[in-house]
Amino acid sequence: MEKVRRYIKLVKFSHTLFAMPFALIGFFLAVHNGGADLSFRIFGLIILAMVFARNSAMGFNRWADRDIDAKNPRTASREIPAALLSPRSVALFVIVNVILFIVVAGLINNLTLILSIPSLAVLLGYSYLKRFTPLCHFGVGLALGIAPAAAYISVTGTIDISVLILSLVVFFWSGSFDILYALADEEFDKSEGLHSIPGAVGRKWALIISAAAHALVIPLLALFYFTAGMGILYIIGATLFSALLVYQHLIVKPNDISRLNAAFFTANGVASVVLAIFTIADLYF
Repeated sequence: MEKVRRYIKLVKFSHTLFAMPFALIGFFLAVHNGGADLSFRIFGLIILAMVFARNSAMGFNRWADRDIDAKNPRTASREIPAALLSPRSVALFVIVNVILFIVVAGLINNLTLILSIPSLAVLLGYSYLKRFTPLCHFGVGLALGIAPAAAYISVTGTIDISVLILSLVVFFWSGSFDILYALADEEFDKSEGLHSIPGAVGRKWALIISAAAHALVIPLLALFYFTAGMGILYIIGATLFSALLVYQHLIVKPNDISRLNAAFFTANGVASVVLAIFTIADLYF
């Protein structure tokens, strides 16, 4: 059980709150607007695919960054540098989860099986982006943004403009909060030659860029309202979601990032759950 807990901590399972609620929106949007039947089998397979995909992505990230993490005081206590898990065991963990993800994708439909390979390329490949470009944060955004579209395709075998807009919401939302998260490693990234927006332009401009990208989320939420035919409950949820985006920019300042965890995890975790609850409720009630 102790080793199981180490793997759960390795993949930061609690951070599933970032993408899972949007996958659920994609699922129920497909059932309600896409004319598909409500299938508990497909619902269960989507949940499994999300878990295996996330385990693959986070496990690979920890494996790929093991030498970097060992040098960074903030991450030196992670499982591999702290010798709680070996690189070999984490690599095996990733391989098992990749195989399970592909198998589950194949059980859903042929299109999800085909798309599982490029999806894995994104999920695993984003870990290396910080070695090449300060836009690496939007690699995270792309990895999370797959979730609602993947769930919609799983149900209908097709795609719709409304769920593509929702994927863009996730792309800009998560890419922007990853910029905030990178503020903690600004000096370390520069010293190690790693790329990030805070490292490239400094805290002040990083916060401005993050806020600008978050600002793009609001018109996209409005577009989703019209294309998906949403109602008042969605408006309430989208308003609360937007307010939480503003909140995290109010509590993180260039000269004070002491509340970074509150901005990164608490505000964004609550925001995704709130939007999912109100959106799904709007679709059915």
